[in-house]
Amino acid sequence: MTAPTKLPHSSSLPSAAQADQAGAPAAEELHLPVIAWFDAHARDLPWRRPEAGAWGVMVSEFMLQQTPVSRVLPVYEQWLARWPRPADLANESPGEAVRAWGRLGYPRRALRLHGAAVAITERHGGDVPTDHAQLLALPGIGEYTAAAVASFAYGQRHAVLDTNVRRVFARAVTGVQYPPNATTAAERRLARALLPEDERTAARWAAASMELGALVCTAKNEDCHRCPIAAQCAWRLAGKPEHDGPPRRGQTYAGTDRQVRGKLLAVLREAHAPVPQATLDRVWHEPVQRARALDGLVADGLVEPLPGGLYRLPLS
Repeated sequence: MTAPTKLPHSSSLPSAAQADQAGAPAAEELHLPVIAWFDAHARDLPWRRPEAGAWGVMVSEFMLQQTPVSRVLPVYEQWLARWPRPADLANESPGEAVRAWGRLGYPRRALRLHGAAVAITERHGGDVPTDHAQLLALPGIGEYTAAAVASFAYGQRHAVLDTNVRRVFARAVTGVQYPPNATTAAERRLARALLPEDERTAARWAAASMELGALVCTAKNEDCHRCPIAAQCAWRLAGKPEHDGPPRRGQTYAGTDRQVRGKLLAVLREAHAPVPQATLDRVWHEPVQRARALDGLVADGLVEPLPGGLYRLPLS
């Protein structure tokens, strides 16, 4: 377990007025208890260890998008054992990245991570850049991932807004059960206002608020008795009003094109030679949906068509 974080004096932290949230708890009322809770309860995850380095942090951030930790852990370990540096992955074909991605889902993330590894190797001498703008310029790196790598790998001060953090802020500060379906400008302003001024503390706050959302302030069955800021939580103090915004998006899978794409990719991942169309035809009974899914995989660069009705994972 990491040593407890020593916080700077509260006068250096943003106030409730700065957060522009009437009736919300002051930022300094949130930082200390949440970070202290994290010091005591943070999970020992491989990408949080010093030896993971910036590349390990980046790999974990790609894999953890919309995927639970339990599914990521074995793939992450295998990935880092095979490709301990960006240049190691860059030297392989994109198809090998897709193959190693296995059943994590959303396999375009594998292509994007491969593209980022190539860019890191070509532009930055094989080292994940420390500069936030350079991180954001890498292919496949968006606002969240750039902030997460800069914060978690390099201890910088950035607002790191994933689903868990957004839910914690929505409840504790804004007083609503769930955040909007898509990140809003108001959420970004609030996240920046809540950031401690001290860089090291800000990075710790980013990790701590994320862990709180993952373990305690969950989407369902939140455990307020374990929450270090339950006494200040605007949503709890308001009586936990039910969500009255737009319906929350569900995660349907069975019978969707995503499922068909997954079945087609599974065949290609297991094969080490081009696969004939007839073999792919056997994975799904409905020909129109199957053809649409295969066309989508080709369009996304996940599958490469060859003459003679053959298909393989991409080589370039």
